[in-house]
Amino acid sequence: MITHIEGKLIEKNPTYVVIDVNGVGYEIKISLNTYSSINNESCKLLTHLSVKEDSHTLFGFFEEKERRLFRDLITVSGVGPSTAQVILSTFSPQEIVNYIVSADVAAVQSIKGIGAKTAQRIIIDLKDKVAKGLPTSDILFNQLDNTIKKEALSALVALGFGKKMAESKIEKVMKTDSSIDSVEVLVRAALSQM
Repeated sequence: MITHIEGKLIEKNPTYVVIDVNGVGYEIKISLNTYSSINNESCKLLTHLSVKEDSHTLFGFFEEKERRLFRDLITVSGVGPSTAQVILSTFSPQEIVNYIVSADVAAVQSIKGIGAKTAQRIIIDLKDKVAKGLPTSDILFNQLDNTIKKEALSALVALGFGKKMAESKIEKVMKTDSSIDSVEVLVRAALSQM
């Protein structure tokens, strides 16, 4: 098993990198999350080797928590390494954990290539596994946070705004001010962004 690769970054793309280690170039598949974290010519990535009968593919991760989540995801029936890479490219590891812990099927299903059954399977199979590392207060906060977001989204849609635009404004507001703890404040802040 290859656990990490460290060397000179030769090529960097949103889906893969090539790292030269003593004259040997390793092509490593990465998520957008890892892509945005790589910024040096000297590069070290944690890896996971996926072996199939027709290929051996290296997947690279900037942080251990992302690799751990990737490994958890590929244990779910119907989720292969490529699908896990798409999931990690769509959301940050923390967002994915939040969606799984709060059983937000709609958010997981919004990922390209994930249907309703697969989204439910991911949540059922991984909920206890990913919640283990979280302090209880984080789990409760994430559920509260998710409820506020859902109610604010419903309010904005009822006011006539498009769902996608409303979601993006809510996310933007929550990123800039994470102390928001009521639906009214969130809706007002999102409306000011419209």
